[in-house]
Parts: sequence; C-alpha cells; structure tokens
Amino acid sequence: MSGKSPEEIEAEIAAQREELAATVDQLTAKLDVKANAQRKAADLKDRATTGTGSPRPEVLAAAGSLIAMAIALVWWRRTR
Repeated sequence: MSGKSPEEIEAEIAAQREELAATVDQLTAKLDVKANAQRKAADLKDRATTGTGSPRPEVLAAAGSLIAMAIALVWWRRTR
C-alpha cells in the first residue's frame, strides 16, 4: 500500500487533471493554424506600418529597391 489517504489521492488526481488540461490547451493553441497565421500577419503588419497605419519608410525603400531590381533584370534580359 502507498500509505496515502483517499483525500491525498484525490488531491493528486485533481492536480494531474489540471496539469493535463493546461497541456491540452497549450497543444490546441499551437495547432490552431488559422489563429497562428492571423497573429503572424498582424505582427508583420504592426512591424511594417507606423502608428497611423502608413508604411514605414524602410519598408517603402526595400519595396522600391526590389521593384527597381526586377525592372533592371527584365530590361537586361531583353537587351541580351
């Protein structure tokens, strides 16, 4: 015998149930693809825009650079 009273055993079972429920909740949150995608999109939007919602200058500069490189690549390939 374990020497534990029924109350102690019940308390251990209740604690294990709470721990298991917390683990299941954490796994459910990790596996919620839609919610994770929405959080990531919101985070990217927050990092790419100012408090007023307009794009940050560095984002505009990076986008402009990418567009310029794409145009230069297309022009270079057509002239060859």
